[in-house]
Amino acid sequence: MRWTAPWIALGILLTSCAGTGSEGCDAWQPILVSASDGLTPDTARQILAHNRTGRRLCGW
Repeated sequence: MRWTAPWIALGILLTSCAGTGSEGCDAWQPILVSASDGLTPDTARQILAHNRTGRRLCGW
């Protein structure tokens, strides 16, 4: 009985910070381009960096 409270407290502490991992990704979406889009090389690099980060962090 005296070990019950510490185990309950430990369980609460361990699960209270658990997240689904998707909160930060909810606002992000990949940037899609078409052949008719006029992109500068710098813009293309930025889009590629954005999409690679989304793939790595959000599983796109």
